[in-house]
Amino acid sequence: MTPIQRPLSGPNSPSDPNPAAEEDLWFLPGPVELEPDEIVRAPLPRADRTVLADPAEWVAAQGALAVPLARAATLFGALDERLRGAGEGARQRLALLEVAELSWHAGDRITPDRLALWVALRLAGAQDDAQALTRAGWAVRRMAGGPGPGGTVEDLKSFLGRQETGDADLPGRLEDWREAVAIEDALHPFLRAARGLVLWDLAEVSPRGPAATVEALVTAARLAAEGARGRSATSSGGAVFLPLLLAGPQALRRDGGVAAWLARWLDGAEQATLAALLHLDRLDVWRARAGRRLAGLSGRTPPRLADALAAWPILSAPMAEAITGASRAAVQRNLDIMAEAGLIRELTGQGRFRMWAAKM
Repeated sequence: MTPIQRPLSGPNSPSDPNPAAEEDLWFLPGPVELEPDEIVRAPLPRADRTVLADPAEWVAAQGALAVPLARAATLFGALDERLRGAGEGARQRLALLEVAELSWHAGDRITPDRLALWVALRLAGAQDDAQALTRAGWAVRRMAGGPGPGGTVEDLKSFLGRQETGDADLPGRLEDWREAVAIEDALHPFLRAARGLVLWDLAEVSPRGPAATVEALVTAARLAAEGARGRSATSSGGAVFLPLLLAGPQALRRDGGVAAWLARWLDGAEQATLAALLHLDRLDVWRARAGRRLAGLSGRTPPRLADALAAWPILSAPMAEAITGASRAAVQRNLDIMAEAGLIRELTGQGRFRMWAAKM
């Protein structure tokens, strides 16, 4: 009898409760016989994740980065001053733009219009990932204001929304991370925030995946601004996070060692902060133009609609209705007037479910 004709006793399906012994499974390949020097112990060498955590390298790198550090800090100071007089709408607008970029880096790929609809009205399409939108909404709220991650472990837990968790080891990991970041007083707050981002991964504060990326980057951006301005400064307006992604993701590339990465980190922060300032410049010009064009209109809806368009990168009629408190007819009428005046542009090109943006 040939091997393929060998009979099997009993059931032979994957659900067999009494599977045959492995030595009786004639169809399995035999064991691979290797000499001791032929055994492959690992496909590739593991990267040493502790290299970026050596504090001596960070202090040494800071000394060589004094000029780019000063440039980034100067631009952030200018952004802080601009936002003090710009109102909550400008801070929210920058937060939405930054988080939209962050979502692409995290792999969630949420566009600004979807994010705006979710934050304003909790509306999501059938194809949208509810968990991704929830993460992005959390990030927008943290980037737009509120208490930061500094202070005690309870403050950090509150910032992360982890007051109630079944992870008994979480407070210890958060305390280890907080102490490791806090003791690096020799580092500038921007570099201390970058170090906090590295230690976040090493401390395994968040589960692996998009949630860890979002939490770590939001915490680092808030930590940098908090260190530069002081914890109590968030109540007086101004910048509450350090822009990192508005000009691209180069700030997050960690290859090349500590000095190379920190140089990219500062350059990315500088370019992102400059992009934020230029965006606010264009927004100020648009607001002045809108004020002149809408000066002859009566009622409260036109100025409220202009404020809403300044605060939200993309606006729909239901969003405008909820934000301004005006009727749908009044909102639609004023949107048409603003479109005819060249103040806004319609983005969808369709008759229903239209979205508008300020024409800056």
